[in-house]
Amino acid sequence: MTIQLPGADGVLKAYSPRTEPLALTTGAPFTSRTVFSAAHVVADPFADVSPDSPAAVDWDATLAFRRHLWSHGLGVAEAMDTAQRGMGLDWAGAAELIGRSSAEAKAVGGLIACGVGTDQLSATEIGYPYSLDDIRTAYEEQLALVEQSGAQAILMASRALAAVAKSPEDYLEVYGHLLRQSSEPVILHWLGPMFDPALEGYWGSTDLDAATHTFLEVIAAHPDKVDGIKVSLLDAQREIDIRRRLPQGVRCYTGDDFNYPELIAGDDQGFSHALLGIFDPLGPLAAEAVRVLDTGNTDGFRDLLDPTVELSRHLFQTPTRFYKTGVVFLAWLSGHQSHFTMVGGLQSARSLPHFARAYELADGLGLFPDPALAEARMKNLLSLYGVAQ
Repeated sequence: MTIQLPGADGVLKAYSPRTEPLALTTGAPFTSRTVFSAAHVVADPFADVSPDSPAAVDWDATLAFRRHLWSHGLGVAEAMDTAQRGMGLDWAGAAELIGRSSAEAKAVGGLIACGVGTDQLSATEIGYPYSLDDIRTAYEEQLALVEQSGAQAILMASRALAAVAKSPEDYLEVYGHLLRQSSEPVILHWLGPMFDPALEGYWGSTDLDAATHTFLEVIAAHPDKVDGIKVSLLDAQREIDIRRRLPQGVRCYTGDDFNYPELIAGDDQGFSHALLGIFDPLGPLAAEAVRVLDTGNTDGFRDLLDPTVELSRHLFQTPTRFYKTGVVFLAWLSGHQSHFTMVGGLQSARSLPHFARAYELADGLGLFPDPALAEARMKNLLSLYGVAQ
């Protein structure tokens, strides 16, 4: 049996889907790396909302997907970019998501960390008319909620701070204030402009060397309050350089969805843990690879994870911020949700050839638990676009 898939050139080609999923096992908790999957949210397909309405979330399906990740030993990084934070999910929705997921994590014994930002402060027609005090207050509100939920806090990059800060000193002041009052060590997140163009020049400079200096200065001043950093710049060598300059005991969590196998595997001077959006669709396979790494078998780890990079690079191709569309598309094909609808209507953010290639790559990896279901759903999508099978 074959399926007709459109290529990037618009020409249909025959593809033969596999009939069996990749054989994977579950096992003991990871011992060599701490691994988080930044999880997506499942929209309510029956809600009568527009793309700019507050998010309508299917809470049962959203929490079921988190249980799926926990069942394979992965931690959940909640209310992050992958959950469409700032791209359909506002602070009210994120706050509810944090509360629900944190309670679910307690119930099942799952590892969870939650994003802390300033998205109460939205842009106006004149930009971000806020002060540094306003930004600190917004961060404080979210930090308090996350800490009260019992989850670890991830201090995310702030669009408002990027717009309002006048110098690196403003970043040092805001982050220093937050770290001094945090009750437990946090993860600091540096999200690059390829994921969010509003974050251009974060840490006070468009010069990445200067920005890196400020970033490391924040950490060096408060090493006891920083569990680790998440670097999402899609620049493997810069992450390695930063990793080697961290104070003793501060971890690096790779957020590099292009180069994650080599960064997690590491070298003779260290390695990265992981907090990745691509580990949403790769969850079971990623868990299998990390368990192989736990045995000291780096080659076996790379043998499992290296072939997934082509799919990841495809999903995260420019405009990179629309990778969430591919993530949710694969969740639908995998049977984790009954529909391909997204918060904010973002299911329209990628083309049919993009979906076709994502299907082909994911199927080739054996990611679909039920290949026949994935094939049937792919055919349904193709028929909606007028592609006869």
